[in-house]
Amino acid sequence: MNQESNSSDQPGDQDPLLWLKTLQLLWTKKEMKKLKEEIRQGFAGLEDPLAGLLDMLENSSDWKGKGHSLGYYITNELQLWIKEHPAVQQSGMKLQARVFRILAQCPANLLDPLISIYQLHTADRNYLLGHVNHLYHKGDYKEAAIMSIKLKLQPDLDVEKMCIPLLLQDKNNLVEGYVEEYPELQCKLLQILDTWCEPSFNIKDISRRYKGLSKYKPDKFNHKMLSKLVFRLLERFNLDPALCPNVINQRHLRTLNYLFYKRFVEKSMTQENWTDHVQSTVGENRWLQGHLIQLLISYSDMSTAARWAQRCSLPKEMLPYGVADELQKLKIQERAEEAEKAENYEEDKKKGYYQLPIPRANIHFLQTWEEMLQCWEKVLQPGQVVGIDMEWRPSFGTVGKPRVSLLQIAVGEEVFLLDLPQLLEQAEREDEKEKFSHFIQRLYSDPAITKLGYAMSGDLNSLAATCSALKDMNKQAQGVVDLFTVDKQLQKSSTDWKKGGQKVDVLAPDPSCEDRVFRQPERGLSLLVQHVLGKPLDKTEQLSNWEKRPLREEQILYAASDAYCLLEVYRKLCKDPASFGLNSNLTESLVGKPSIKPRAKKQLNKQEVPPSSGQQCKGFDMEASCPPEPISPKEFSVVCDNMLQGLGRYLRCLGVDVRILENEDDHRKAAEIARQEGRVILTSGLPYQTLQSQVGEGRCFSVNCSEKAKEQALQVLKHFNVQVTLADIFSRCQVCNCDKYLKISKERMRQLMEGSRHSTVEDDASNLTRSEEKPSQTCDAAALAHDAAQPIYNPNCQCLEELDLTGESVMLANGTALQVSAIPPGVLDKTELSCFYCCTHCGKVFWEGSHFGRVVSQFKDILAAMKDDQSFYDLN
Repeated sequence: MNQESNSSDQPGDQDPLLWLKTLQLLWTKKEMKKLKEEIRQGFAGLEDPLAGLLDMLENSSDWKGKGHSLGYYITNELQLWIKEHPAVQQSGMKLQARVFRILAQCPANLLDPLISIYQLHTADRNYLLGHVNHLYHKGDYKEAAIMSIKLKLQPDLDVEKMCIPLLLQDKNNLVEGYVEEYPELQCKLLQILDTWCEPSFNIKDISRRYKGLSKYKPDKFNHKMLSKLVFRLLERFNLDPALCPNVINQRHLRTLNYLFYKRFVEKSMTQENWTDHVQSTVGENRWLQGHLIQLLISYSDMSTAARWAQRCSLPKEMLPYGVADELQKLKIQERAEEAEKAENYEEDKKKGYYQLPIPRANIHFLQTWEEMLQCWEKVLQPGQVVGIDMEWRPSFGTVGKPRVSLLQIAVGEEVFLLDLPQLLEQAEREDEKEKFSHFIQRLYSDPAITKLGYAMSGDLNSLAATCSALKDMNKQAQGVVDLFTVDKQLQKSSTDWKKGGQKVDVLAPDPSCEDRVFRQPERGLSLLVQHVLGKPLDKTEQLSNWEKRPLREEQILYAASDAYCLLEVYRKLCKDPASFGLNSNLTESLVGKPSIKPRAKKQLNKQEVPPSSGQQCKGFDMEASCPPEPISPKEFSVVCDNMLQGLGRYLRCLGVDVRILENEDDHRKAAEIARQEGRVILTSGLPYQTLQSQVGEGRCFSVNCSEKAKEQALQVLKHFNVQVTLADIFSRCQVCNCDKYLKISKERMRQLMEGSRHSTVEDDASNLTRSEEKPSQTCDAAALAHDAAQPIYNPNCQCLEELDLTGESVMLANGTALQVSAIPPGVLDKTELSCFYCCTHCGKVFWEGSHFGRVVSQFKDILAAMKDDQSFYDLN
């Protein structure tokens, strides 16, 4: 090595291949410092460093695999060396041709260094395109696309030809990167995808051209997936939706189907709201109008379909058979029936729903700043208690944050409804844009005014989207009482609510409303109002078009009720907190910051901010400042979605009662189990939005599925303040969730194992056991006391000697066969092993295994993290 190192001082006489052997030896010995010095000196000793690097890469294969290699290390060092010797970097066509042969098989981490060193951007463009086409025709579609991106060749290539193979291999991210810097290519790509959304399109017509694709996933090309991809591209690149008429039509058709479900199946929308949204969705689109008529025939009747056909002015040739004949015949009859239905509905609503206790004259609809003065004076008074709610037009999945259309403020015996679009427009005309923001800032920042809301943080975000001057209102708010937090605390403190001395299931509808059996269980604010005031809110106007003026009388009453009920709930909680399981100092404990409304997965998984040192929390804890009351794993029961089976097993190891969905189970089964057994749902991704709407607030939690089970478990335990102790670890069977064990001494286990060899019944059971996966060699938990004076772990178990078992039976009284035949014979020879633990439900056998120390240390991290977290809150 010394000889070769000395030779590197003599420019031009270094043999690249001999030098490579020296470098390989240093690389193998991991002498990185000497390796770096040798490389730096060696480049100076090469007659042509650029050609020398190619010689070494062509005669070595270590750089072809993924990860860090010697070839990658040498290449990067050459790149740094060239910056110090810029005169060296002169690549001719001959070297560039050699580089392209290497690029065809090199890993992604070598692309950028080689392109930079050999100045491939300066090569003849036709030559570069020829190389990309060569890769493409070889079937290396991914490599061809990456090379195009690196060399910025996309404008000279056919975007359809380059992107379709990538889409068929589910490489959507690479496709997005391919068109990212080229708006024209983005538009062409969207138009291609939109043609794939035509009803007559068949992906097989396209995929036949690419039969040799690896990781081919044509099953992913359904209309739903394509629609999501198109809308993601529209939002990411801010493109005109008119480029995608098929996708937009399909989205509107899904909205139509959803509206029909809400109106005719769930029956949770009024006729007025449904009609308004259907008109807005269909518009003048003949294709959608035709589908509307077909849906009406399926869900309603011929006469209703005929009326809509007349309203849309559909030509006769588009009408299904029989609709034209109904246009005139049933018109009067339909009107009479609708009037009767509306009358019956109003009667039912008065019987079963919360009603405003104030006269209609006390509800003020404000559209001018002159009218606002009376609201301003009454609301901005020290000591005032104000109920606040907001309404906006439903987005039905469109891009962007909603803009508030109506702001409701309840104070005393009055409700003010602020027409925000009109007020903001007037303020802009008068060049006094700060009027509204000044009023809101004074209201929310004054700690002497108590503001009541439900999930107020989400409302404030929508208000900030309406008026940009209010973007930091969440941080400035003081004196806020978020009843969403109250609702969550009440549900966490007990699965039952006390009402009039009777216990009522938190998820059950009010039994006094017999005529409401067809409705979904109440949830959110409606459920809270039901339990505190006796009747739920009527939410049928929730999906109204709140931008349309004038507002209907039903909308005005609904909006006023949503704000005024907050005052009544607050008054009743303050008057008698004990009947709701709250501390007597309720008023003081309620005031805090707004709660955090459930958001997208990443926001849900952020760690909550602990309270500042100066803030006291009494009564119940605020979600945004203090943790809920600590509970033990025995008091915490969950159901894990089938995407989180690893988390479920991990939580079982910590003593949590866990039901785990099987792979073939539908996500909706989790909601059914949660309602029946009072469990919290743990899920991830898109199912969260569906599941959390089917159970009570705080009964569904979204977990980051990209994290490992340990981090997921910590996230869940901290969120629900579950305090795990050493006694909880391994207190449940990891396989079946049972928390009752049978303790068997080593001598008795030896007898059972010998007896099982002579019993036919036990032989059958052992055969079943052998066909399963080998059981985990978990610890008998008494071993957790290795570092303690007394045993810490004491599972819920009974010694076998205490049971009345005859002979050598391995069958318990409940029919469970102990899986003793699954124990390797050598385990019984361990002198340090004194007993076994058998699950009394599934018969699984556990004992202290060789990896016990590693397992215990892993759980000790959990215990330490929980202890540190609780200590932090205690100090504050």
